[in-house]
Amino acid sequence: MDTTQPTTTLSACGRDHACSFCPVAPSCPLDKSDHDRALVRARLSRVGQVVVVLSNKGGVGKSTVSANLAAGLAARGLRVGVADADIHGPNQSRFFGLVGARVRLSAAGLETRTFAADGIAHPLRVGSLAFLMEDDATPIVWRDSYKHDFIHHLLGSFDWGDLDALVVDMPPGTGNEMITLCDVLDDGGPPAAAVLVTTPQAVAQMDSLKAARVCAERALPIIGAVENMAGVVCPHCSGSFHVFPDAGLDAALAVEGVGKIAAIPLAPELAIGSDSGRPAVLDHPDGAVARAFAPLIEAVAGWAADDPAAAVAGGAR
Repeated sequence: MDTTQPTTTLSACGRDHACSFCPVAPSCPLDKSDHDRALVRARLSRVGQVVVVLSNKGGVGKSTVSANLAAGLAARGLRVGVADADIHGPNQSRFFGLVGARVRLSAAGLETRTFAADGIAHPLRVGSLAFLMEDDATPIVWRDSYKHDFIHHLLGSFDWGDLDALVVDMPPGTGNEMITLCDVLDDGGPPAAAVLVTTPQAVAQMDSLKAARVCAERALPIIGAVENMAGVVCPHCSGSFHVFPDAGLDAALAVEGVGKIAAIPLAPELAIGSDSGRPAVLDHPDGAVARAFAPLIEAVAGWAADDPAAAVAGGAR
């Protein structure tokens, strides 16, 4: 561990990481809870907007949407970070070609790893639990107290620098990680809004739309919803068909006051790009997948550029 003091610090003690990482914590006279809380606030003060990609349902493509949304925002010239809050399945290292990467701890905090590509002026910053594990195959078996602490580490201990937008890839569910994130954002955090991800069938909607209700309870605006796995284009005849039946998704979203802003198809280039660490919106900027993501990227970029209180695409709360 490098304990060299950073040139400028965010904390009174000069160590811009959580006390649990600190070698002098046992003898430190400072209030540890105040330090960690102040560190998160200071770190987030350098972030313009937070975009929370969420769904109460697992397997609907939150990580895929998060990675391509972040890449699309970066391609527009924004300084973007991706915070991988999926503790039990931290996949953002895979989406950005960073599998096996590890990070060092210094007085400035935990390193973020970066992703650079043609057409991106500012490399994306990625923070993930995957960078702290000895092996990517290791399962994480944690109680809620550890999850609570990790969300604080993710936002406060990782050195995000100055960002226009921080995209948070949330795990399934509306439990500890979601509660902790909302508490952090409520405690002097930057403007924040959500993107809801779901697939069209009834069994997915049963769970996904619960996340919209949590957002309403926590006064977290929803920019709009993404229908993922919305259809397949035949590579032979170019005809399209739906794998999952549409159980009235648009009507269900309307009941929650949420507008659908993008429909992402099932496409080989999306799966290949995710596995190879090259977001499809960058590698195939004129392809069907990039065109499908364009309304989402436009909506989020517009929300980040304008007053966050303004409605976006008729779908923000």
